[in-house]
Amino acid sequence: MSKASTFNSREALDAALSKAICQQLVAGINQNGSATLVVSGGSTPKGLFKALSTTAIDWPKVTVLLADERWVDVAHPDSNSAMVKSLLLTDHAKEANWLDLGAGKDDVEAELARVKDELANLATFDVVVLGMGEDAHTASLFPCSIELAEGLMTDEAALMTRPTTAPHLRLSLTKSRLINTQMGVIHIVGTSKRAAFDSATQHVDDDIHPISHFAHLEQFALWFAP
Repeated sequence: MSKASTFNSREALDAALSKAICQQLVAGINQNGSATLVVSGGSTPKGLFKALSTTAIDWPKVTVLLADERWVDVAHPDSNSAMVKSLLLTDHAKEANWLDLGAGKDDVEAELARVKDELANLATFDVVVLGMGEDAHTASLFPCSIELAEGLMTDEAALMTRPTTAPHLRLSLTKSRLINTQMGVIHIVGTSKRAAFDSATQHVDDDIHPISHFAHLEQFALWFAP
């Protein structure tokens, strides 16, 4: 792991990480006129999303998208898009541009092609926030998925995956697209996940531990609280 920041509480982590993310977004806006923030779903980033939403930056110049999404409608309880919209894209951040991954649509291949086209129009991401599961998966790059090798090796920006240990077809950004970022964050809370992370990162580019493909890269840092 190239860098790590550890905090005594989730609240302190969320506040510090929100500040660092917004500083990077502002730098991107100042340099390029726009910025892109890639976020992850699950319960871990809920406090971070609330902290980000109340920060007054030039959100109309920021594009927000998910690193991956379950292929369910936004009304489904498993929709990460719904969580991002309700917790992040509110308050000041309601003015941000949302890149919808099209989850739940009937024509999966058409939506995947559209997402790839939209990603091709985006330069290097300014911030990518990744989470990690207990099995060391990140985004929807699962060790159990037959699509894992493609997701880690392809030059394409996105692909569909179907994990065998988790529900739903998913759209995921690929390793090559996720690492094309100015600032990479591995956002982990809880001692059990930290133990899984420490075990996984004894390896480098190990397909049994997909997070290991990111943790040792210079642009990525661990942000952790118990």
